[in-house]
Amino acid sequence: MRQIVVVDKHWGIGKKNDLLFSLPADMKHFREMTTGKVVVMGSNTLLSFPGGKPLKNRTNIVLWPGGELRDDCIVVQDLAALFVEIKKYPAEDVFVVGGAMMYRTLLPYSEEAIVTKVEADGGAEVFYENLDEQENWECVSVGEPVETNGFTIRFCTYKNKKPFVYGEEEK
Repeated sequence: MRQIVVVDKHWGIGKKNDLLFSLPADMKHFREMTTGKVVVMGSNTLLSFPGGKPLKNRTNIVLWPGGELRDDCIVVQDLAALFVEIKKYPAEDVFVVGGAMMYRTLLPYSEEAIVTKVEADGGAEVFYENLDEQENWECVSVGEPVETNGFTIRFCTYKNKKPFVYGEEEK
């Protein structure tokens, strides 16, 4: 499983249940990485999409305790059910796409994080874990700067040196 996220220079990811920036180059990157794959999210992330509709051309799995079953996505009630569902797919095809609670909860189980770093302060209310300060995480690639919509971004890849196995406790 991988995570894909945009962070500002303080590892901020959102405010008012929305993204901090409009970044066309990152949206293209996100589509290229996730189209035809599996995206995992919490209910607030789903509801933040236009019309509360899941992302097209992807299998959408939503952790939504108390959420109603839907025809347009897979709704699971708890973490155990989420892990059962995720195991049905190749790990490299599963992307955690938000929000903050999903990122934080699934980070120890994720093998990789694809982080778009924005060289700006987005005034975030919600933050991602600073992977540069996590002992199990290592930055393995930093892309060249890309200008998009007045912002400079870099696509970075982090690897988890000791990912947990789904459903197993920390050893």
